Amino acid sequence: MTKLLIVDDEQIEREGLQAILQAGFPDLIIEQAKNGRLAVQAAEEFRPDLILMDIMMPGMNGLEAIEIIGGRDPGVKFIMVTAYDTFDYARRAIKLGVIDYLLKPSKASEIVATVAKAFRRIEEERASEEASRFDRDALRRVLPVVETDVVTQLLFDHVHEVHLGELVGLIGGSASAAGETFALNVLLPSGSESLYGAIKAKIRSFGSGWVGALYGGQVPIIAFRDAGKSFRTQAMTIARELLGIAKPGAEDGWFVGIGSVCGRLEQIRQSYQEALVASMDPSLPVKYRFYDDTPVLGVTKDGYSARQLEKQFYDRIRLGQWEQMDADAMAFIRRYENEGADLLQAQQRVLELLWIASRALFELGVELDTPVFSFRPQDYRQLRSETRLLLERMRKLFEEHPGQLRPDTIRQIQQFIARHSREDVSLELIGQTFGSSPFYISKLFKEQLGVNYIDFLTEVRIENAKKLMGDPDRSLKEITYEVGYHDPNYFSKVFKKLAGVSPTEFRRTLLGQRG
Repeated sequence: MTKLLIVDDEQIEREGLQAILQAGFPDLIIEQAKNGRLAVQAAEEFRPDLILMDIMMPGMNGLEAIEIIGGRDPGVKFIMVTAYDTFDYARRAIKLGVIDYLLKPSKASEIVATVAKAFRRIEEERASEEASRFDRDALRRVLPVVETDVVTQLLFDHVHEVHLGELVGLIGGSASAAGETFALNVLLPSGSESLYGAIKAKIRSFGSGWVGALYGGQVPIIAFRDAGKSFRTQAMTIARELLGIAKPGAEDGWFVGIGSVCGRLEQIRQSYQEALVASMDPSLPVKYRFYDDTPVLGVTKDGYSARQLEKQFYDRIRLGQWEQMDADAMAFIRRYENEGADLLQAQQRVLELLWIASRALFELGVELDTPVFSFRPQDYRQLRSETRLLLERMRKLFEEHPGQLRPDTIRQIQQFIARHSREDVSLELIGQTFGSSPFYISKLFKEQLGVNYIDFLTEVRIENAKKLMGDPDRSLKEITYEVGYHDPNYFSKVFKKLAGVSPTEFRRTLLGQRG
């Protein structure tokens, strides 16, 4: 119901206006005030949508009352009612947000027409606000999906060049692709998966981090550096807050690994690899560890950096370079042997490398137990032999894994994406649907089709949008939602990048050609 307040110090004027407006708008709720002071009070209690305000009144005049009321409720609209058609009054009224004016005396038809025009403006603003609220609600629902996909693409090297900038902007304006970031890896014990939502809420409360998909009891997190704190202070605070989510008595198995700071968001993958290494031993009494605090694999006497080998091992697994991995591992063991290093220490270093390899396999959907030696090697020859056996077991699992997915899996995924393109399709959803790791599906999709899954999803949505644009009765906003986007501005940016022209230009050309 629309509410209107009439303010005039002359009762006959107030009654006359009310009679005219009540006849013109039967459902209108009307109240009156006889001066500026009472108008301010009535506006506070009545909350009108529109006020017809007389200007010249004793005590507080109309413009003074408008200034107070408008300051308290910016949404209320004013029509100035005055016998003085002067420029000074008009200029002050415009500054205060008055949308129209009526001169005394006015014909009944002029009064109704002026008020009707104001009501149309009020309705348009209400509709716009409702649409904006719908946009915000829809965007709020989709942001978690966007967030997990962006984290997946960044951490597992499937960065989508067209969308990353816009997606980063959607997730949070405080995050800058040029800012410093670091990664965390949260280990959850079996049975704690239900606390994934609490982890997301906790990171969101910090306002400077994104949470990736939960898979196999691990939650990857990208955190943005807080310039007001030291890195270690910030990271320890986040880790302790996350560990505090564990239910009392169920803390065993929780652990947070923390990678080093990297200068740009595109470099976060290295920090994540370090977070994996840092979380290798969850049995430690302190349930978080920085990568820089992990026992160094070491720099051998010939200057060989074993930490370089960590990254190399990780990458070789992802690329399936098993012969090179075997050669790397044997060369690594040989260096320790040539230097006369303690056999037990060498064995531990090799296990750490194998653990890194197992994490990389896990990301690809290959589940395996933590690699351990079946017995304690008595010499370096046995260490090499056992290492080769463990690597061969990993290789076998890796080669068998693709066989778990049918040869036409990618085609089925394409069909699934096309059927559900209007919905919030994510890697996590696709992984659940096809019973595989979202990371592995992302990798497989890119390898077999040459594009990321989101490339394909975007192409489907834009092609659907082009078809719908042929219907002149559909607005671009309706088309935006119908093809699966929640933000018309974002849709326009993506459309222009893929089609080369804006949606408006494309539609104008399309309809012009048909005409």
